[in-house]
Amino acid sequence: MELFAAIHRCLSVCDPDSKCEAVFALHAGQTAYRSDHDADLLPIGEPGRPGRPVLVHPAEVHRRRLGTGQGRAALIHAIAHIEFNAINLALDAAYRFRGLPADYYRDWLSVASDEARHFGLLQHRLQQMGYTYGDFSAHNGLWEMAQQTAHDGMVRMALVPRVLEARGLDVTPGMIERLQAAGDAETVAILEVILQEEVRHVEIGSRWFRWHCRQRGLEPEATFIRLLREYYRGRIKGPFNEPARLLGGFTDRELAALAAI
Repeated sequence: MELFAAIHRCLSVCDPDSKCEAVFALHAGQTAYRSDHDADLLPIGEPGRPGRPVLVHPAEVHRRRLGTGQGRAALIHAIAHIEFNAINLALDAAYRFRGLPADYYRDWLSVASDEARHFGLLQHRLQQMGYTYGDFSAHNGLWEMAQQTAHDGMVRMALVPRVLEARGLDVTPGMIERLQAAGDAETVAILEVILQEEVRHVEIGSRWFRWHCRQRGLEPEATFIRLLREYYRGRIKGPFNEPARLLGGFTDRELAALAAI
């Protein structure tokens, strides 16, 4: 069986539970697949996803006031949406960029499996609260960046795991504190797991970004800063979780550059 066709099938699954099951199965059995790097590469489009949530402009996403059950559910829903998108992002990273070492594909399929597990934890928590994924609006910013970076694996590694996903390292501790204050220990426990495991995901992005730089004879720090200025619109908000970002493969110079943008 051909690996890239199997990854694309997972990408195309719309039902969240079925997608997660397909990802778990692919990750567990990936050694049985043949990696044909000359297999057809389909243009990037919209990934498989359910008809809900309704996708809106970021400014129109439901407000998340943590003093109410609905507000906490809206926050959990927003994180679940990020995790669902992260499944597709990891799968596309494994599908789209060919001719890389076998460890690259193992890494990104392991990330997809982690993200599917995170989504399942959050979906279960939503259901405990009387909601489900799709009950609140969401936006499509993560996948839009995937589309913008589909042409180059180095650019993808720089801007998705090291910018958009690394943002989770910065904001999750604050969400944990707010949920602790609201007495939501169940959600806090889930976010603590996600925060710990997302450090590894960012580190994988950092490692493969540097691999691409070495292959092209580029200096990684200067290249990362250049790509930020070229592709990223707007300011990257601080404060930054510097200890987590350093564990995720950032350097002090890169953190200083992020703060200056």
